[in-house]
Amino acid sequence: MPSAVTFPKSPEDLIQLLDQARSKNLSVTMRAAGTSLAGQTTGDGIVADISRHMHHILDIDADNRTARVQPGVIRDQLNREAGKHGLLFGPDTSTTDRCMLGGMIANNSCGSYSIKYGTTREHVIELDVILSDGSRATFKPLDEDKLHQKMESDTFEGKIYREMISLLKDNRDLILEKYPHPEVKRRNTGYALDKLCEMHPITPGGRPFNMCEMLCGSEGTLALFNEAVVRLEKLEKHKLLLIPQFESLHEALRSTVEAVAFDPAAVELVDQFILDATKGNVEQNRNRFFLEGDPKALLIIEFQGDDMDELRDRANSLKDRLKEKKHGYAHSIMEQPDEQARVWNLRKAGLGLLMGYLSDSKSPEFVDDTAVRVEDLPDYIADFQKILKKHDTESVYYAHASVGELHLRPILNVKTQEGIDKMKAIAEEVADLVAKYRGSLSGEHGDGRLRSHLIEHMVGPEIMQLLRRVKTLWDPDNLLNRGKIIDPEPMDTDLRYSPEYPEIKVDTVFKWRAENGFGEALELCNGAGVCRKKAESGGTMCPSYMATLEEKDSTRGRANVFRQIFSNRQQDGFTAQEIKDALDLCLSCKACKTECPANVDMAKMKAEFTHGWHQKNGTSLSSQFFGNAALLYPLAGTFAPLVNYINSLAPVKGIYQYLLNVHPERKLPDFASQTFMSWYKKFRRSNKMRPADENTKKVVLVVDWFTDYHEPSVAKAALLVLERLGCHVHVVGPLESGRTHLSRGILDKAKTIAQTNIKKMKPYVDSDFRLVGLEPSEILTFRDEFLDLCDDDQLEDARNVAAASFMFEEFLTDEIDEDRFSDCFNGVGQQVHVHGHCHSKALVGNSPVLEALKRANYLPVEMKTGCCGMAGSFGYEEKNYKVSMDIGELTLFPQIRKINDNGIICSHGFSCRHQISDGTGRESRHTSEIVWDSRK
Repeated sequence: MPSAVTFPKSPEDLIQLLDQARSKNLSVTMRAAGTSLAGQTTGDGIVADISRHMHHILDIDADNRTARVQPGVIRDQLNREAGKHGLLFGPDTSTTDRCMLGGMIANNSCGSYSIKYGTTREHVIELDVILSDGSRATFKPLDEDKLHQKMESDTFEGKIYREMISLLKDNRDLILEKYPHPEVKRRNTGYALDKLCEMHPITPGGRPFNMCEMLCGSEGTLALFNEAVVRLEKLEKHKLLLIPQFESLHEALRSTVEAVAFDPAAVELVDQFILDATKGNVEQNRNRFFLEGDPKALLIIEFQGDDMDELRDRANSLKDRLKEKKHGYAHSIMEQPDEQARVWNLRKAGLGLLMGYLSDSKSPEFVDDTAVRVEDLPDYIADFQKILKKHDTESVYYAHASVGELHLRPILNVKTQEGIDKMKAIAEEVADLVAKYRGSLSGEHGDGRLRSHLIEHMVGPEIMQLLRRVKTLWDPDNLLNRGKIIDPEPMDTDLRYSPEYPEIKVDTVFKWRAENGFGEALELCNGAGVCRKKAESGGTMCPSYMATLEEKDSTRGRANVFRQIFSNRQQDGFTAQEIKDALDLCLSCKACKTECPANVDMAKMKAEFTHGWHQKNGTSLSSQFFGNAALLYPLAGTFAPLVNYINSLAPVKGIYQYLLNVHPERKLPDFASQTFMSWYKKFRRSNKMRPADENTKKVVLVVDWFTDYHEPSVAKAALLVLERLGCHVHVVGPLESGRTHLSRGILDKAKTIAQTNIKKMKPYVDSDFRLVGLEPSEILTFRDEFLDLCDDDQLEDARNVAAASFMFEEFLTDEIDEDRFSDCFNGVGQQVHVHGHCHSKALVGNSPVLEALKRANYLPVEMKTGCCGMAGSFGYEEKNYKVSMDIGELTLFPQIRKINDNGIICSHGFSCRHQISDGTGRESRHTSEIVWDSRK
């Protein structure tokens, strides 16, 4: 736990921070995001988070292919701007949508394309830093005269130059002998003294002396970074993937050696553990489209260049070579950018997927990025497997095979002493093995708290003494990131999971079946930080973080608070104000259930906690009003015109604000003068139900309360569309799904509703009816929460109900013949701009909406939007109103405003339609209405 957390805005703040740290004898740990796995950015002193303020691109010089950036600039943020000039920053970690340049420099990050672009070190030209004495310095390439001037200076910077040059000259031969083999491209063990030894004057005629190459990979232990000038690369015009699939890991590794001879930009390995983990992740399961059979491993081989024909030739030549060697049973070639992006998505989700999939393996990544020469990789892995066999365990293998580095994750349970002992033993034996091959213990993830104790094991006591001299020279008071690289604590110190970690046992309403208990659910988050991406990176998770950029409002922030509180307080965790505060801005959008690679379902965790909070503290009037709104609907619907008028009056809005926390700028939805169910009774008297035969699709149209009382036109259109398509339609409604109760943590009522609905729908399901819903969050509750709210004796029925439940658009595309559809509807090629509901995007995706509109002969355009910001009752509350509108402004509102006045906007979520109206004044319509308008 740090002593303090700060958010510096300027170099002056950093200088002041160092002064305060020195006066209190505290360490300063700089923190960015998305670049550390070995504990580099955890410390008990002052943590300086530069992500909040120091995140500006200061300049892009397209002519010289450079950019000047602050350390909090996100890699993809830089590449979006550089891309406008046909340039990119080459190093490509799996976390590019949230990782920051300061962390990439401190960690010397590499990523998938290091065979082409090398490491971050090769791209840093200049660093503006704060030295440990509070003085500023700029490090960049120096010719002999400028280096001599630096060495003559009587400043702290001058002293550093003098003593570093002396140390390097005196120990050049020893350094080059003891450091990893020069052909090992990825090498982050200790400080990069070997790189400085390649420079003039240490090696006469070498490249100009540049201290930046050692600061890259120094993990914030030598200086604080203020600005950097980085080299940009030319953006290639074309990319092509070759994906061979194998029946064994060893076969894939042998193929890697073949592949690197064909000049690829990347060769990434994915093993069976990760491929199996994708099956249980909604988003990544969609990205398995390219797999053939059940491979034990595959390679993702990318070729880049300006000539697509030449790329095809290289890919086919390699494909022929692999077939000739009998390497791989499938060799697909992929040219479409969207398909390539989905493949890389699957690869990049690797670590997070594993953390969720291997729930019993909580070990840190203690040997996960060892690197050897490419040609040594097959033999090295064979030796590594002997170590695993000796300790009776297995490992996951994935990542950067092209440069001799694989992420290796031995499967250990460090909640047991046996697991701890195995981890320590394997770490030492692997260090010996890497030294045997003259490799690097850390290829890209650094030494940190986890591997620093093994550096001397790797390079010997003489080099270790040199590293201590470097640290003492640059940081004599040991202020900068203590315990990393030099003088670390033992690797099993301060582990998140250890034999002392308590088992979490609490009473819950949800069964938490998929997670194997509430305690396991609390441990799913592994800190990968996908929830910290910004709106411009795409996706929906996490809308509140995107709006506030506060860690506490991210899924990770909330998950950390949950785990810490419940592991210490057990059942009393439900009274924790800290958790309640962390959840205040959670919209329960469910994006994390899909976009988080570990499948953290914060909406479900929020519902469970809020229920527990209510048991101890009572349920607020606001929660009772919004959670049980349907109780008031029959009365309000009877006097609809009067209720609508009263709700518009300022004094009444003031009462709602005072009693129910409703923001006065919000307009409560109007009640329709006639409900759908009233209309339907009259409709059925003159329009008999189509009889059912063996060829007729049988449907139960599930009409929710909101559709029935507020927007009956949506249900009317749906009924008419289904009947026009020849369906036998029963109508059930108005029906509660328990969604409002779930969002308000009224779980006892939600459970009763779930059990009642399962019983009610069972006869229909047994008679082969499909349950078709109009409001995504309502019908998808049948597929999601019902499975965890029911008791064991109802589980099979719940699963059958879930399997028979469809969103309206899903039913049209999954169950209706395409030709039949086109016979009935013709939208004459009009464009429709589609915004998807969050729950639909999380659990199903936007494809059914797009396909239904396409079949009706519209031209659907999927808007790249995240959450609308309304989220049921969330956006109505006064305390949430600003954040709600800020979320809408991130992506949705700006895109809506660009649509011409005659443009059709489709949004199948009730809340989304009202948020669009409140935020832009535009009307958006449900899919059913748009499809019905296209009838022939």
